Amino acid sequence: MRNIPNILTFSRIVFSFLLLGVVLYGEFLLPPPIHPSWRDYFACLIFILASITDFFDGFIAREHQITTTFGEVFDPLADKMLILSAFLALLILKRADVWAIFLILSREFFITGLRVVAISKGISVAASNLGKYKTTLQIGAIGFLLMEYMQIGTVLLWLAVLVTLYSGYDYLKRYWGYTQ
Repeated sequence: MRNIPNILTFSRIVFSFLLLGVVLYGEFLLPPPIHPSWRDYFACLIFILASITDFFDGFIAREHQITTTFGEVFDPLADKMLILSAFLALLILKRADVWAIFLILSREFFITGLRVVAISKGISVAASNLGKYKTTLQIGAIGFLLMEYMQIGTVLLWLAVLVTLYSGYDYLKRYWGYTQ
């Protein structure tokens, strides 16, 4: 049981590469007479499986009080790699607004940098429930957009942008509260 969260984290990194590979090379992996929409189905399936590993690695680690240096470093990295590969796939497929993706990824990089600064100062700013809402909206938006349900996916994507930016503001505000 001790290594299952780490295995799930590592599998999410593999899924990130696989997702992007299916989108980029789907016509070679699934040649005619297989309909091109199957690429979308496989990409979405890979993304959903990877998202499920994120839930279970955290659940198992908390339930069994398992913390490893690998998990602490690579779990958030694996999450960001998965979201990055999915957003790149959506941009390649021309199914997402570049500004929405840019705003979400900018917030992610900014907060990651802020976390590094906080840790270097011995400050621990715990994630809030806004982070869970942000992630849920992003996953929902990506799933719908990969399946080409554009109306629902686009609405969820812009809701994700709003919650993502607000959660970044909330994190920054809490960070400043710790430094004052």
